[in-house]
Amino acid sequence: MTKRVISEQEKFWMGDFGGQYNDRNIGNDLIKGRKHLFRSALRTVGGIKNAIEFGANIGLNIHALKNLYPEINLSAIEINKEAVDRLLEIDDLIVHQGSVLDIHTRKLYDLVFSVGVLIHINPNDLENVYQNIYFSSSRYILIAEYYSPKPTSVPYRGYENKLFKRDFAGELLDKYVDLKLIDYGFCYHRDPQEPLDDITWFLLEKV
Repeated sequence: MTKRVISEQEKFWMGDFGGQYNDRNIGNDLIKGRKHLFRSALRTVGGIKNAIEFGANIGLNIHALKNLYPEINLSAIEINKEAVDRLLEIDDLIVHQGSVLDIHTRKLYDLVFSVGVLIHINPNDLENVYQNIYFSSSRYILIAEYYSPKPTSVPYRGYENKLFKRDFAGELLDKYVDLKLIDYGFCYHRDPQEPLDDITWFLLEKV
């Protein structure tokens, strides 16, 4: 089998910039907004016993979910070694070190989610990631990313080709006809109670 070539974006997040990103995301205050995200996105669903995050970084979303659903079984995929080391400190979390472009488990999860990760994937690799997300889910998919009706590349902290906005959820809905939109919403960085980056979330369900 031919070994897959690591993309420019994967190398970027595996390296020093990924480590700097980890350091910027430390703090319990950052978990509060994520709890609001999951509380809002999952308010109409029940029976979620397990979930996997595609691109977990140091685990802020994992901590938020564990706080809201103490009995949930959680798994995470993360490419940056420093972030993986921090994830391994979280009790009962199953951690897969590697890229979301690769298959790490054949297990099915009640909920598969990404938060601010698809925006950093090379657009040429998105079909692969979509496939991995879809086939990992037994029921729900939560996409929380920067939204744009048209694919757009945005400069990111002085770098080009590192942040891409588009309609990720819409593309998943077009690609897989058995997915339907359950709910959607927006998080605002100026929310006076539970601020989070300006991301739009979409909850999809397999039917």
